[in-house]
This record gives sequence, C-alpha cells and structure tokens, in this order.
Amino acid sequence: MPVDDIKPTRSGLLLVRRRMALAERIHKLLSMKLDGMMLELVKQTDRTARERRELEEKHNRAREMVAVAAMMEGATGVLLAALSVETYPTYTAGYKNVFGVQLPDFEPVMVKKTLDQRGYGILGTSSVIDDAADAYEDLLEAIITSAELEEGVKRLLDDIERTRRRVNALELKIIPELEEARRFIENQRDEMERQEWTRLRRIKKIKAKRAGRL
Repeated sequence: MPVDDIKPTRSGLLLVRRRMALAERIHKLLSMKLDGMMLELVKQTDRTARERRELEEKHNRAREMVAVAAMMEGATGVLLAALSVETYPTYTAGYKNVFGVQLPDFEPVMVKKTLDQRGYGILGTSSVIDDAADAYEDLLEAIITSAELEEGVKRLLDDIERTRRRVNALELKIIPELEEARRFIENQRDEMERQEWTRLRRIKKIKAKRAGRL
C-alpha cells in the first residue's frame, strides 16, 4: 500500500509506525552488511594484489626454467615431455558465502603431480625437465588462485553497489516519506481531536443554555 493511500486513522498510524520500524531495522542490517563487505573487499583486494605479483614472478620463473630445459634437452625433448602427460590439470568450481555474497572457491585438481604422474620416463630426462614442470605447475596454481580472487572482488563490488543503492533508498526516500506520513497522520488526528473537543464543548454550552431556560 503506497504511503499516500494510508488514511489518517489510528490503524493507519499503527501501519506507518510498523513500516517505519521495519524500514529502520532493514536499514540497520543492510548498513552492517555494507560495512562488513567493505572490510572484506579491502582484504580481498590486498590479497589479490599480492597474488598478482606472485603470479608475475612465477610466470617469469617458468619461462626461465623452460628456456634452460630447452637448452639442455632441446626443444623437441621439452615438447615430448609435455606431450607425455596423460592427466591434464583442471579445477573444481564451488562457492563460499561471505555476508550473503557467493564468492567463487576454485580447487586445483591434478595440477601438482608426482614424477610418476607426469608420464615421461625418469631415466630418459634430466632434472631440468622436472624443474620446468614444477615451475609451470606452480604457475598454474597461481593462475587458478588469482582467477578466484579477482572474480570474488568483482562480485563483492557488484553486491556493494546494489546494497549501497538500497541503503540510500531507505535513508533518503522511504524512511523520510514514512516519517512525513507519520507526522501528517498525527497532526490530522490532533486536529480532529481539537475539533471534536470544540464540538463537545459547544454542545455542552447549548445544553446548559436550554437547561437554564427551563
């Protein structure tokens, strides 16, 4: 029911007061949620920046290690070692709830492998191939972690913006309108009570005059 349709009656006043209490309670909860999400955003942003720096370092190291492996084993040897991998790395995608926001939770699957799981023969390759494989596995884990964090930051930003709009709507529009409606109804009821009191007083005087004539 729109505020303008509420009648200046006792039931109308109770309805406005209930709506105000609900709006203020929702405003408080949303404000607390907004503060919590802002703190979480700061933590997530800091961690994302650290992971991004580590990702760049691991990327540089992986390139260096594969260059060393190519010099020692030749490009063909590196390629054959890479093609011998039978189980490809992947990840599982889940979600974790943070202040009502579903943040991504990526779990690497078969990213870090043992020597046996890599598929190439241990005796047929040198340690530089293992070092390059280790470096690229570390890089892939860093990529998955960075993707999880960056997507989480995007979701937090989106929900923060939505929540801020709701808080502003409650604070700047809905609650002031309800407060204005409450004052209007109270003023109308006060005026109606004054009119009723004046009417009763006039009736009393009329009755008194009639009694004096008898």
